[in-house]
Amino acid sequence: MPHPPGKMPSPAALSRSSGGLSTPLSRRTLFKGGAGLAGLAGLSACGAPDPNAVRYGSRSTEAIPKEAFDNVFAAFKAETGLTVDVNATDPNTYQEQINSYLQGNPDDVFAWFAGFRARFFEDVGLAAPMTHIWDEVGDNFTDAFRTACQNEAGQEIVLPFYYYPWAVFYRPSVFEANGYSIPENLSDFESLCEDMQDTGLNPIAFGAADGWPQMGTFDYLNMRINGYDFHIELMAGQQRWDSEEVKAVFEQWKDLLSYHQEGALGRTWQEAAQSLQQGESGMYVLGLFVNQQFAEGEDREDLDFFNFPEFNPSIGAGAVEAPIDGFMLRNDPENPDGADDLLRFLASAQAQQIYVDTDPQIAANVETDTSGYDQLQIKSAELVANADNISQFMDRDTRPDFAATVAIPELQRFLANPEAITDITSSMQAQAESIFG
Repeated sequence: MPHPPGKMPSPAALSRSSGGLSTPLSRRTLFKGGAGLAGLAGLSACGAPDPNAVRYGSRSTEAIPKEAFDNVFAAFKAETGLTVDVNATDPNTYQEQINSYLQGNPDDVFAWFAGFRARFFEDVGLAAPMTHIWDEVGDNFTDAFRTACQNEAGQEIVLPFYYYPWAVFYRPSVFEANGYSIPENLSDFESLCEDMQDTGLNPIAFGAADGWPQMGTFDYLNMRINGYDFHIELMAGQQRWDSEEVKAVFEQWKDLLSYHQEGALGRTWQEAAQSLQQGESGMYVLGLFVNQQFAEGEDREDLDFFNFPEFNPSIGAGAVEAPIDGFMLRNDPENPDGADDLLRFLASAQAQQIYVDTDPQIAANVETDTSGYDQLQIKSAELVANADNISQFMDRDTRPDFAATVAIPELQRFLANPEAITDITSSMQAQAESIFG
């Protein structure tokens, strides 16, 4: 099986991701504070089922991932004769209102992610196990991916498609022109930010208008300051948001905000990425999908990343944020045979190769030909393979109601008023107690 240089994600690393924690779930607590069904009329599917079509719920409305999926679904139709009816919604709406979508008339197959939220939806009966699919395609994936995609009972509930790390992205040409060095620790990082400010750069590009990008910064700061185990326990409601440990994360973030691009609450992640692309900002903490904002060729070749640096020597920098994107199966699908056919195809090396040829992420299928991977993809696979622990991202590692109704607005409130740490952490803890019980 061809692999990029280095190792693919190790079973030890991925199995130490957020798969082992559980929190009692119920339909009542799932939707506490969630969006109502009336607010999601445009996201729910409608119409009589077509036996020659499979309905798919998509969050891929950006040009590059949309094109990549169009290519995949065209190949699926050529092979099976089945059409994929895509019900596409922008990522922010999709993720924030997924609860209501699943309560309504969801599509037979829908885009989702490995992690706590996937187990949550299956546990309350809004998604179905797909062990029958995994029995056929399981050899396409490592044991680590299988574990990351299982529920608490060990049943597979997610079909993995691709993954990508979050890291600190930069342009090598900017670093070389200014004599910058890759930072190894907090002191190096702060010195680098000061040097960038002295040369007129925004040290850290930042866009928080979408609600979720700032979660990645929090995740890394928490894992670097308090460690991976504390972070995952916090996400599961087993640590207190008003603890001194969490306050220390916000205090450190407050100290670093002066290096962040101003006006973040009015800027999308794409606009922040463009400031990096245009040489206005020196770095950007984001996922590998930032490469979508860089034209293929010389522009994308002048994009690189480094691991989020160490902040606490006793903890190190071994934890890596590397979400797994994939698919879930609706409970009681309208076209069950068609849905199964689509999932089998999406699990194939053929489908995943078609996708990453257009959107250069890292395919989950171990049989995918990686000889065409660019340097960012190769380096991404190596970073994840060498990680001590892997987190999935805040809005995947915690409960959906907490992520959407607490974390997003409270993190945005912090960015608007970083002096309100005590009030913000107290509010988050009070709401966590209500949600987690």
